[in-house]
Amino acid sequence: MTILRRSPDTAILPGDGAGSGRRILFPVLILLAVLLFILDILVGSVTLSTGEVLKALFSQADSGTETIVMKFRLPKAVTAALVGIALSVSGLQMQTLFRNPMAGPYVLGISSGASLGVAFVILGFSASSIQFSISLLGNWALVAAAWAGAGAVMILIMVISSRVKDIMIVLILGIMLSSGISAIVSIMQYFTSESMLKAYVIWTMGSLGNLTSLQLQVLVVSLAAGIAATLFSSKMLNALLLGENYATSIGLNVKFARFLILASTSILAGSVTAFCGPVGFIGIAVPHIARIILRSSDHRVLIPGVILIGSIAMLASDIISQMPGSDKVLPVNSVTSLIGIPVVIWVVLRNRKYSGFF
Repeated sequence: MTILRRSPDTAILPGDGAGSGRRILFPVLILLAVLLFILDILVGSVTLSTGEVLKALFSQADSGTETIVMKFRLPKAVTAALVGIALSVSGLQMQTLFRNPMAGPYVLGISSGASLGVAFVILGFSASSIQFSISLLGNWALVAAAWAGAGAVMILIMVISSRVKDIMIVLILGIMLSSGISAIVSIMQYFTSESMLKAYVIWTMGSLGNLTSLQLQVLVVSLAAGIAATLFSSKMLNALLLGENYATSIGLNVKFARFLILASTSILAGSVTAFCGPVGFIGIAVPHIARIILRSSDHRVLIPGVILIGSIAMLASDIISQMPGSDKVLPVNSVTSLIGIPVVIWVVLRNRKYSGFF
């Protein structure tokens, strides 16, 4: 791999010669995302025609149809797109920061850290008086706890990766850390009340349709902040992709770059985990799909790419979880795992071919 030593704005990164093809790919991805978004609104346990859905969107349908579309299906489709975007972007940042093709919020335990923060809020305060005080803090308490848990694990993994250079050892330690966190949560579950335990178990299955309007607003604000930080750091990510020594040589403040990437990743992964549960494998699979489709490792191309592909993947997963034609709804985490695991296996088997990206 030949890399010209230039600034992150002009650095020639592997596979960046397919600009003409991307002029077609991006409109196609946008169209596919829009079509899946519409299909996600159309699909559900109650059969609605396209005309009925359109009337409901413009407040021209009967109250029952309007409630189904505006209160349930539309917020769920918006949530699915946001979750796909957040997890995919956070996965891309982690893979670049750790220079590890297997890095992702689920694999390295970031989602587990966020889950631990949520567990402290849901399970750790079972006394009714404390529950009441927590409820006054609103949804931001849940998000803040998830951010703190995700950030703590991110920092710990960063410390480990700075001392251990072997990628596989870092992955194994990340999996062990995730198992340790799960053990702590299991102990908390053992001592909590039955009602709180049931609420937490349902939460762990992952759901896109249980968000209230206030929770969706909090999620939108949180993810907007995380995505903005990611877009701001695209040039930093390009520099880090070429190595920290190179990044330092061109004047990049590596510590600040790490802090910004850690903060945005914790916000993105933590916010999604707080409201939708631990959703696996989207964060690790989508960045690889984006690199292959877009044939680029330039983050100015990859970030918009993973935003579109991540929303497509999550909308497709939500549609599949609805089991069209049935009133049954599968846990979305099960669907994303079935989609993401084959991609991860394929990446492992073909790792040498794409090792130039890292």
